[in-house]
Amino acid sequence: MNVLFLSRLFYPHIGGVEKHVLEISKILVEKGHKITIITEQYSRDLPKEEDFNGIRVLRIFTGQDDWFKKFRIWKELFKLKKLIRNASIVHCHDVFFWYFPFLFLYPKKKVYVTFHGYEDYPIPKKAVLVRRLSEKLSKGNICIGDFMKKWYGTEPTFVTYGGVDKYQISNIKYQKDERLKDPNSAVFVGRLDEQTGIKTYLKAFKMIKKKIKNFKLLVVGDGKFKKHIVKNVRGVGFQLNPEKYIREYRFAFVSRYLSILEAFVSKRLVFAVYDNPLKEDYLKMSPFAKYIIVARNSKKLSDAVFYFLNNPNEEKKMLNKAYNWVNKQTWEKVTDTYLNLWGFKTENIIFP
Repeated sequence: MNVLFLSRLFYPHIGGVEKHVLEISKILVEKGHKITIITEQYSRDLPKEEDFNGIRVLRIFTGQDDWFKKFRIWKELFKLKKLIRNASIVHCHDVFFWYFPFLFLYPKKKVYVTFHGYEDYPIPKKAVLVRRLSEKLSKGNICIGDFMKKWYGTEPTFVTYGGVDKYQISNIKYQKDERLKDPNSAVFVGRLDEQTGIKTYLKAFKMIKKKIKNFKLLVVGDGKFKKHIVKNVRGVGFQLNPEKYIREYRFAFVSRYLSILEAFVSKRLVFAVYDNPLKEDYLKMSPFAKYIIVARNSKKLSDAVFYFLNNPNEEKKMLNKAYNWVNKQTWEKVTDTYLNLWGFKTENIIFP
């Protein structure tokens, strides 16, 4: 099968969508499928075309983010229309609008879409409209999270929350707790912006620090709120493999799905925060909500940290439940979801 993915960003750019596309692409290649990814050339240093682990990557230069950008994208894609014409499947990751002109050129082409996350809160009306059009004009969709039904009115063909590496699951089983460097510690993983709750985590850290002087916080990520990182907080920027940092700290301060799953597989207790009703549903409507601590502000978060520091047996119970759930959420399972969406039946797959 010849699959064409359209994704705004891709490896080596770091992000949840980028990792999602990379992981399922690698597995599809292993299964014998031909995978091509068209993505933005976000840096002129990146090659316009390369083979990455058997995945063909084509990068288009789109220029600055302005009103004319979509026309430049359509122009570049028109130069690559042969790839679209020859593809067995075209699958868009959020950017279904890239494909709009080709709906008329190839009306019988099988085109699908995955909706990843949300734009902002409150959700712009334009974003809701684009998403509903994308749903109606595609052959089927995958939603990353059940919250999209409520907030976008989307009727998902399948829902998933991402996956974890099955080899990482196997390795964790044989690792002991001695690998934990400091029991009074936490790690934050994610972009330093509104959606990850970084400012709430930093305020909670200051509260915790007043009572536990040696409590440590590591920030793995970057973004516009970098200037808010306080004294005594170590930052290491974006990392390709943040899970190695998660394993070195006791608690995981994470609020995005993939980071939560990575913390689960590393047997780390997750503290997730929200500051609006959309993010609250994003967390609480997930199938793993009962395995994480969800806090609405820094005071609630710091109180929860103190509780689990003093109640390690309760921490262990939650960790075991989370791990038992996540060890079935592999990238292979996510890939089978895609194959089912496209009409390729897989055997012995149980969907949540």
